[in-house]
Amino acid sequence: MNNVEKKNIIDILRARGFIRQTVYEDDLYKLLGEKPVSFYIGYDPTADSLHVGHYLTLMAAGFMQRAGHKPIILIGGATAMVGDPSGRTDMRSMMTVETIKRNVECFKKQMSKFISFEGGNAATIVDNADWILGLNFMDFIREIGSEFSVNKMLAAECFKSRMEKGLTFLEFSYMLLQSYDFYTLFKERGCVLQCGGDDQWSNMLFGADLIRKKLSKDAYVMTFELLTTSDGKKMGKTMKGALWLDENKTPPYEFYQYWRNIEDASVGKCLKFLTFLELDKIEELTKYKDERINAAKKVLAYEITKLIHGEDAAIQAEKQAVAAFSGDAGDMPEAVVPKDAIRLTDILFAIGLAPSKGEARRLIEGGGIRVNDDKISDVNYEVTGDLRVAGFVLHKGKKAHVFVREG
Repeated sequence: MNNVEKKNIIDILRARGFIRQTVYEDDLYKLLGEKPVSFYIGYDPTADSLHVGHYLTLMAAGFMQRAGHKPIILIGGATAMVGDPSGRTDMRSMMTVETIKRNVECFKKQMSKFISFEGGNAATIVDNADWILGLNFMDFIREIGSEFSVNKMLAAECFKSRMEKGLTFLEFSYMLLQSYDFYTLFKERGCVLQCGGDDQWSNMLFGADLIRKKLSKDAYVMTFELLTTSDGKKMGKTMKGALWLDENKTPPYEFYQYWRNIEDASVGKCLKFLTFLELDKIEELTKYKDERINAAKKVLAYEITKLIHGEDAAIQAEKQAVAAFSGDAGDMPEAVVPKDAIRLTDILFAIGLAPSKGEARRLIEGGGIRVNDDKISDVNYEVTGDLRVAGFVLHKGKKAHVFVREG
């Protein structure tokens, strides 16, 4: 990951569509073109795995590192105890110190797929618990809180959306703590640039402003586009919930199939955002707007799965996808159902093809379920006899195909 590109990273990121907003871009462009720069991106360890929502910013970090810049990955071991209100309509549940530490270790392993922790511009991981948990409350409020205007904070979009339902002081303090992170990294590690998703714009601006007020020096922020569909909905939501980078939460085959089946309009964008393929290659793959776009989808699914789960897993997922459409159960993903799951509705729910038994009934009534080659319309249909002994292929629409056997 240390093959330094001579082109200014701003040009690289803009060509791939990453950048949404910056401050003092002319000065930042000059700075990034003159020398390697330390930049940071923060992640709150609220789960034991990263998900697709984190993917785009990690890819941006990967491109920046390849251009010679030094990533600092800030893990919010302290701020995870507070919870960022940005984009939320409710308060995040509190987490224990032990849970946060476990999640941090999981993050480190997954992040190594995107950025390198070796070499001259090796990425480093820091935990804001190291400088926040020991703070004296009165000292912090006097030294840092005095620099923030409550009126300006309330005008920020991340707080506006919560005012009607109520905003706790705990959540209100998140902006101060995130700003203090930038201030600390600027002073102690020479970090002059904070990057993140565009939903973090308000928090990031306040951090740069704090540095200018306290240290009389310039600091910069750059936000990236969010990963959304053509109608503005966030990508990464599946029937089972979030699309995780942990294979135990989202198996490689399911991960592959998600990208294989995305809408045509998002293929080019995802290839630019989520793979390291060259732009001319992407242009060639996406120049057709008819059924030939499916070839680009296969490349997208393969490249993303290879990056996250490794080449062997990507090859296997690709084989399983081919088998699912050819009817060859040898390479098809398998699911094991308990002996007491007799009704098809129970089986659909048990193996995760339906999020509830009610949804399973609706799928059957809508003609979307086949057992082997037989379309099932009876919501009371039971799988018995030879089907249970030999196993059967369960088809949900045209995209989900699973070989089912009794456990």
